[in-house]
Amino acid sequence: MKRTFDYLDHLEAQAIHILREAAGQFERPALLFSGGKDSIVLVKLAEKAFRPGKFPFPLIHIDTGHNFPEVLAFRDKLAGQLGEKLLIRKVEDTIRRQGLTDPRGKFPSRNALQTFTLLETIEELELDACIGGARRDEEKARAKERIFSIRDEFGQWDPKRQRPEIWDIYNGHIRKGENVRVFPISNWTELDVWNYIRRENIELPEIYFAHERNCIRTAGGQLLAITEHINLDTDDDIVVRNVRFRTVGDATCTAAVESTATTLEDIIEEITTTNLSERGATRLDDRISEAAMEDRKKNGYF
Repeated sequence: MKRTFDYLDHLEAQAIHILREAAGQFERPALLFSGGKDSIVLVKLAEKAFRPGKFPFPLIHIDTGHNFPEVLAFRDKLAGQLGEKLLIRKVEDTIRRQGLTDPRGKFPSRNALQTFTLLETIEELELDACIGGARRDEEKARAKERIFSIRDEFGQWDPKRQRPEIWDIYNGHIRKGENVRVFPISNWTELDVWNYIRRENIELPEIYFAHERNCIRTAGGQLLAITEHINLDTDDDIVVRNVRFRTVGDATCTAAVESTATTLEDIIEEITTTNLSERGATRLDDRISEAAMEDRKKNGYF
């Protein structure tokens, strides 16, 4: 019996259209790929958009050096299976080249420094478009983005300068030095992503599923995995909990959530019943101020 066209088919078709538009309108695009669930979904969509041919862009990871090892291992495995070019650019190299100050303190996140490495990479490779897995439901600054989000010659984002997008028509015209950030799954929610992962039987790093882990409990009650990059004190509240990660990134600012969800069905049920957003519940760097993400984006953050 033929399957009926549902909302996931609509989201998939729109994302594939956007990927093909990006490949057609830009001369040197790249897909930002971290090994996280949203970028894995982007890779799956790119396969549907361009196979049996090769991707018309490389995969690029801006590596803070503070990532979860299991995510990096999955990133490398998937890139190898795809047979696609994976370029890795390290924040640590940018710190050395530009004389930047490596963050210190208890949770020395390098997330803000990713901006410098990304802008370096755009200049090095002469990229005119970077495709990423950001979604409008992640954070209020993300909701101001267009699908084709223009950046000026300094890599900066101005929410007042974005172009209207009507009837799925995307304007990729830019002047020399400018570039565009392309968001094929911007209209998806976290729940949409997980439902698509279940439908397409997409493999993910095990860190997304509940497991036992040693964590430090912060003053705000968040659970951060203990890694070599977190500076522990003798009076820290160290606990062992069953946790999973809703989002992955710099391990020094990405908290876990207590969970018993070991299957996709469990995760979907858990998300359906929670009233906390994905980033709001787990990303410490978004709590610096009300406009923390928007300020980083204006300076060139993805």
